[in-house]
Amino acid sequence: MPDRKISVVVPVYKTEEYLGRCVESLMGQTYREIEIVLVDDGSPDRCPAMCDAYARADSRIKTVHKENGGLVSAWQAGVKESSGDYLCFVDSDDWVDKEMLEEMAKFLSPGEKNAGEVICCNFVISRPDKETKHYHGLEPGIYEGGKLQGEVKDHLLGHENRKISMSRCMKLFSRSLIADNMKYSNPAVTMGEDVNITLPALLDSKRVVIMEGALFYHYYFNSESMVHKYDAGMYKGIKILYQTIQGIFQEKGRASGIRQADKEYIYLLLLAIKNEIRGGTEGYIDRVKKICREEDNRALVISLAIPVKDKTNRLLYFVLRHPAGPVIAGARLAFRLYDRILAFFARMNGDSCEKCF
Repeated sequence: MPDRKISVVVPVYKTEEYLGRCVESLMGQTYREIEIVLVDDGSPDRCPAMCDAYARADSRIKTVHKENGGLVSAWQAGVKESSGDYLCFVDSDDWVDKEMLEEMAKFLSPGEKNAGEVICCNFVISRPDKETKHYHGLEPGIYEGGKLQGEVKDHLLGHENRKISMSRCMKLFSRSLIADNMKYSNPAVTMGEDVNITLPALLDSKRVVIMEGALFYHYYFNSESMVHKYDAGMYKGIKILYQTIQGIFQEKGRASGIRQADKEYIYLLLLAIKNEIRGGTEGYIDRVKKICREEDNRALVISLAIPVKDKTNRLLYFVLRHPAGPVIAGARLAFRLYDRILAFFARMNGDSCEKCF
């Protein structure tokens, strides 16, 4: 479909080690009707100069320089500067297979452009020692009409494993789905910020495609990244995210949204507890107790049970429901033993066990 122009928006900040791999994977796409928008978010390294060099070398590349404002402000700036009928997002430390856009474009509807479509491929998490394949929870196929409502929109959130990843990456969006919903993405939100654009886009969609196989997107797991370290503001961020999700469902008039939001919040509380238990410093027991015993949280957890299958989440869910000091301390010990087991296996054979709990 040569008439469908795809804009690929790449937020760039302090990734000079990986930027070349990312941009060259986009320059090499077999689908040629593309625009690559590199958004330099005030990066203090060589990234700004690298972006300019790529723009000089390839007429399909456009560079946007802006003051540092965070990930959301960066991709928003990229969207505003883009001109494609469809939008795709790639993070600057990730990369994609050369056929990704061509294969995704094959699933676009043959009719009117910008028809409220979301095409979803799958992804690979790349660690230094191994790669793991990840798929959306929904069965591969085309979802429209009642099937889209009943199997997708009524079940977007509130599951231990989401039906569709809420990442803005590994997807091809009709432009209007992003442009019309940018108001929900607050640049100040740093916890689960992609939900604030992907959720309303999916709720407004008229056609969603889940591709089979299609492991085209490579997410680089950087263990040194702040994303994977202790975050003292995580719980506050989760509460803001919960409020935003509730607001999106309400404005979209989705009756099933309140229950989805409540269940999602409980799963997010498990993440907040894990953050404190695994990475928190002195006083972590009191902080976990505060999260678990906060009046609104306690009332919701008691009134709404959620299914928990993952062994790690079972431990965290037990802490959430029984936040006594010895229970919290025991969970921390279990995580520390788990980390030592991973380190041992990594030293022995370069591998690691996935989940011991």
